[in-house]
Amino acid sequence: MPATFTHQFDTPLYKGTSSFNTGLFIDGKFVDGSNKTTIDVFNPTTGKLLTSVSEGTEKDVDLAVEAAQKAFETVWGLNTPGAQRGELLWKIAQALEKHAEELAALESLDNGKTFTWALNVDVKGTIDAFKYFAGWADKIHGKTIETNETKLAYTRNEPIGVVGQIIPWNFPLLMWSWKIAPALATGNTIVMKCSEFTPLSALRATAILHEAGVPNGVLNLVTGYGNTVGAAISSHMKIDKVAFTGSTLVGRKIMEAAAKSNLKNVTLELGGKSPNIIFNDADLDQAVKWASHGIFFNHGQTCTAGSRIFVQSGIYDKFLQNFTQAAKSIKIGSPFEQGIDQGPQVSQIQFDRIMGYIDSGKADGATVHLGGERHGSEGYFINPTIFTDTKPDMKIVQEEIFGPVAVVVKFDDPADAIKQANNTSYGLASAIFTQNLNLAIETAHKLQAGTAWINCVNHVDVQIPFGGYKQSGIGREGGEYALANYTNVKAVHVNLGYKI
Repeated sequence: MPATFTHQFDTPLYKGTSSFNTGLFIDGKFVDGSNKTTIDVFNPTTGKLLTSVSEGTEKDVDLAVEAAQKAFETVWGLNTPGAQRGELLWKIAQALEKHAEELAALESLDNGKTFTWALNVDVKGTIDAFKYFAGWADKIHGKTIETNETKLAYTRNEPIGVVGQIIPWNFPLLMWSWKIAPALATGNTIVMKCSEFTPLSALRATAILHEAGVPNGVLNLVTGYGNTVGAAISSHMKIDKVAFTGSTLVGRKIMEAAAKSNLKNVTLELGGKSPNIIFNDADLDQAVKWASHGIFFNHGQTCTAGSRIFVQSGIYDKFLQNFTQAAKSIKIGSPFEQGIDQGPQVSQIQFDRIMGYIDSGKADGATVHLGGERHGSEGYFINPTIFTDTKPDMKIVQEEIFGPVAVVVKFDDPADAIKQANNTSYGLASAIFTQNLNLAIETAHKLQAGTAWINCVNHVDVQIPFGGYKQSGIGREGGEYALANYTNVKAVHVNLGYKI
């Protein structure tokens, strides 16, 4: 039998106990992996072992797919009306609400994000996702199409079937919900892989969904490594769609595996190197606060991080001064302490990766205006870092760092700022700060990115489509647009009297 993880929280922000199974969840039961092996999970605040979870294999993916296929054909898919699916999604949201603080605590413990942010952003967003897609479940309909009086033609939006979903470690619970909620609303069954770095909240939330009434086999969770479980999902001949959030490098591998297997439908939400353009007439105080949030939110571990900050020359010096003060005021420490803004990076691997980029910036001749070093001696903490005097071809300007590291670039000509902003292989998000509405909209339309924020940044809602241009991905998550990822369109032609 799989092990049980029990943790007693006794912190200034949360006191309580969480206890749940750490096995694979297949066909409505927690089970050991086929090889009976486990994966160690570490506390990023201390760097110490938290627990171990079952390690899935290709064989376990096969078992999960078999369960999902059976559930799709018997108790879900076209067997369950949309209204009934919507009722279940709403029930799920209510069940998650009852466990909101526990889930936030697990997210903070496992991921390192502050408890306050985990509760008010990640867990709230997770609940909102199920509520939102609950409303769509009975509104997924086709169209009648006029041709002539001898034919009735209409379309049906039908569930794809078994879908594979692979989520990252930076927003473990939120990305879990962004994948699961639209897939269930449209009638699909799921084989999910969560990150091996942050599996705890997904395991607990999956158990809560089962308790809320999700039928056996509809949702399956296989914890494991990308090169085994992720690869098996991407290449499985009985999975007809895969949705992935993560790096562009891994996204390419998934797309290749999908093409080489059964040419499965692919949705990819990948990396970013988002520009934030701040014009002379911007509300300086708000621009500084939003820019700080844009890059240091979630410890810089977000694909939409506003890591390239372009500031017009008229306010550059004042902005840099105030932005520096904002970065200095960020309080770093345990995510369960009162008033903490930034916890640790997620893992030793990520810590080393970020420090490697900082070393690269120094070696390339950029100026470390602030930070650039480890914070403390325990855990994976990095001080907020600001680079100036950069060049467009530097790694810290071109590549996604995924940490609390910003580059601040001075510009004079708005056209040049837009050109520099678009000088990237990514195109996930962007931001513009100006009080000139015409300039804001004109700039937003010229930026090659799936999201353009005006006078805000990193402000995401589940009702709004989210996805990228260029190497930032394929498809959209959130809003009505997400439904298209999980349905096949069938055209039906009915002959009303045409004879040959």
